[in-house]
Amino acid sequence: MRQTPQFLRMDRRLFFLAVGLALMVVVLAVLTAGSARAAPPFQEVSNSVCLGCHANDRMVKTFPSGEVLSLFIDDSKFNQAVHGQEEVACVDCHPAMTVFPHPELAVQTVRDAQFQLYTVCKDCHLEQYTNTLDSVHETALAGGNQNAAICTDCHNPHTQARITDKQTGKILLGARLQIPQTCARCHSTIYNTYKESVHGAALTEEGNQYVPTCIDCHGVHNIQNPTTAQFRNDIPLLCAKCHTNETIMKQYGISTDVLNTYVSDFHGTTVTLFEETSPNLPTNKPVCTDCHGVHDIKFVTDPTAGIAIKKNLLTKCQRCHPDATANFPDAWMSHYIASPQNYPLVYYVNLFYKILIPGVIGGMLLYVLTDIYRRFIARKKGGAH
Repeated sequence: MRQTPQFLRMDRRLFFLAVGLALMVVVLAVLTAGSARAAPPFQEVSNSVCLGCHANDRMVKTFPSGEVLSLFIDDSKFNQAVHGQEEVACVDCHPAMTVFPHPELAVQTVRDAQFQLYTVCKDCHLEQYTNTLDSVHETALAGGNQNAAICTDCHNPHTQARITDKQTGKILLGARLQIPQTCARCHSTIYNTYKESVHGAALTEEGNQYVPTCIDCHGVHNIQNPTTAQFRNDIPLLCAKCHTNETIMKQYGISTDVLNTYVSDFHGTTVTLFEETSPNLPTNKPVCTDCHGVHDIKFVTDPTAGIAIKKNLLTKCQRCHPDATANFPDAWMSHYIASPQNYPLVYYVNLFYKILIPGVIGGMLLYVLTDIYRRFIARKKGGAH
């Protein structure tokens, strides 16, 4: 048998090795190229690339339900928004959109798409997102109400301006002015009532940042059900957050004794005791909102509803005291502590008793002490004889 020379066998081995290496290089090149097209790093997809299409104001998406959603992003508004200022990339919130054509959302309606996308907010705003899970909105969602608010209903991620000051963390004035309008998207009837109230008119017409907005009473992300017994029982302390603040109240000449005078009278004392003994049951005594209103609070001097007007106060009293006569409201001192200026008769009667009672008790005590002393002296003298 004829044998192949040694050097020819070596050449064949080198040939097959070279072919194998070449094939591996080709395969790796194909895989690498495919991988780069399928999932490029986020930083390689700049916002300008996304806006190359989405800056077109005629760009829309039609869902199987027939609903049409605009996909237009106004780059000037986005750049002025907080996400634009913080240089948040589009693909940070839309990681699935790094490929083109974009993958289809397996949803039927616009609302379904919103539900599928909004949970990405927790990647940056975990604390706020977690708080929403204990809110009345989340409870409604869990009960099947798809109209209940989610993050993007209140905060448009493409146009949302900064809400809090970076240095102090306090809500900016511009943001406070927008809060009622944001809530009005779902609660328009309540908003229409609120904007006519003493609080709402001061905020919406005068830009007064010291008056309460929706979130001051209801909270921000952990909004609770205002129809619960616990919420009703907590109303006096809720109102007291502002109405015992001397810095705020002195601007309007309003007494800061509202909580103390309320708690010390029959109604407030009963409510306080009731809350301590039965916190989960609604109190049957009046709280602030029963007399002043809820969203429709007026100036106390308002001729139609202000309770500084005797006939208006009588109407309020008769809700619980149907037999109350015209003089019934005279027993209430309007949250003021008696003084020579306010309710002087009550003040001087109190002053009289403050002098009389210590004087009587002090005189009796002095009489007892002197009698004991006299008896002690008499006994001592008797012992000496």
